[in-house]
Amino acid sequence: MLHQLMYDANYDPELLEERKRAKDLCYEYNQLKPSDEAGQRTLMQQLLGRTKEAFCIIAPFWCDYGYNIEVGENFFANHNTVILDAAKVTFGDNVFIAPNCGFYTAGHPIDAERRNAGLEYACPITVGDNVWIGGGVQVMPGVTIGSNVVIGGGSVVVKDIPGNSVAVGNPCRVIRPITEADKEKCWDRVVDGKSI
Repeated sequence: MLHQLMYDANYDPELLEERKRAKDLCYEYNQLKPSDEAGQRTLMQQLLGRTKEAFCIIAPFWCDYGYNIEVGENFFANHNTVILDAAKVTFGDNVFIAPNCGFYTAGHPIDAERRNAGLEYACPITVGDNVWIGGGVQVMPGVTIGSNVVIGGGSVVVKDIPGNSVAVGNPCRVIRPITEADKEKCWDRVVDGKSI
């Protein structure tokens, strides 16, 4: 699994047990009161492979294994984040994830015979520093998102996104670089199909 080779996702007893452990911790996490920040922190540190000092993940949150997820300093994930971490998922510092986002390292064979046998593969996802991922974004296996990137809401990211860029769409593509002029704007608005 960790070597990006086909593996048995459905019937391997060790993987089944590891996923049960992670799902139980996610379930426990999702039942905590939002005010129980100490309990949330403790559970996330048990679940995730690495955290830094400052991080916040708003319930509900789901993952497959947990130990393949690493989050940097000042990490924030809003409601309904799903990380299918059969491979490593690494987030840099100052990453902000809006609600309803998914990060999926697992893929399945195109042919039905191997897919129906429970075989799959997994490719890592890497997100750099200072990245904002808009609502409803879905990131597919093997993608790297560079540092200083904004991914527009609703995007489906199937290819690498270079640093210092704004990218949006399905499939997600770079629409422009981030420049010094962006510091002068409060936010982008679209009026009559034009960004202002």
